[in-house]
Amino acid sequence: MLLLDYENVLIRSLLTERFSGAPPASVDQIVSDFDGVTFHLSTPETKTKILISINVKCFRELVQYGAQQVLEREYGPYIVAPEPGYDFSVQIDLEELPDDQAAREDLIMRLALLKRNAMAAPFEKAFDEFAQLAEEASRYTSESAPAGVAEGGEVMAIHYREEEAIYIKASHDRVTVIFSTIFREETDRIFGKVFLQEFVDARRRVLTLQNAPQVLFRNDRPLELAGVPGLEDAGDGQISYITFVLFPRHLTPQRRHENISHIQTFRDYFHYHIKASKAYIHTRMRKRTADFLQVLNRARPENEERERKTASGRSFRVQG
Repeated sequence: MLLLDYENVLIRSLLTERFSGAPPASVDQIVSDFDGVTFHLSTPETKTKILISINVKCFRELVQYGAQQVLEREYGPYIVAPEPGYDFSVQIDLEELPDDQAAREDLIMRLALLKRNAMAAPFEKAFDEFAQLAEEASRYTSESAPAGVAEGGEVMAIHYREEEAIYIKASHDRVTVIFSTIFREETDRIFGKVFLQEFVDARRRVLTLQNAPQVLFRNDRPLELAGVPGLEDAGDGQISYITFVLFPRHLTPQRRHENISHIQTFRDYFHYHIKASKAYIHTRMRKRTADFLQVLNRARPENEERERKTASGRSFRVQG
């Protein structure tokens, strides 16, 4: 089973080469990532200054949830005006890199995690809201808690793909993350149901997974999304909702970074393994067909009649 990288591997490899002391060279590359995200790596001024720009479909929504503050925290001195056609840009001067090798590697990884850090903003906001609501809830009993504490924070919607979104809601005792995903083909729906049922059953069956987040899936709208406008229930099962329930043990400051990275890649991980499973089954089917053809060829009688022709063009049959 493959776990996808959180960072963009192409950006990491290119920057590793440039940071290693290789001769400066012109760069003009467009790099595609999951969820329709696009990067542009270029050297518009000089060969020693690399401009990295990112375009994210839902960047305006991310900014509403604090993405600009997160990006400024991670890339403060490197931020420049966004390149036309892109949402955010940073520029790296190869002549002013940190002297320490560990610091260089950390910078490379942070730049390769540009998409991850932009998408992390609503998750960080939800985690902070959880801590605040938990502190307020500790002052009340479950019956006397104010409505705002009992109901939790707002539902944050991130429409990061066409017709698909991530919904995040903080409460005083949990953070709920809901993925809406669309299955275009009937076979994908079948594979998806099998995979998601295994998520549910494995947590119940394997003792070492008891501390994992709770996973739920359904085709109708979850109760957490009851007040969210623009949602439609699909009777044909094309739209599915996968819910992750993160409990306080998943929301500690020590585990925040890793858990945000894990849950961001769920949709890509999920659909990748559906496609990989279909490819594996097709490979097995082709191999089985080839085996059957070999059996049929071996079963052909050796004395079957064959047609031959004489020099004059007449046809006649001979026994094998």
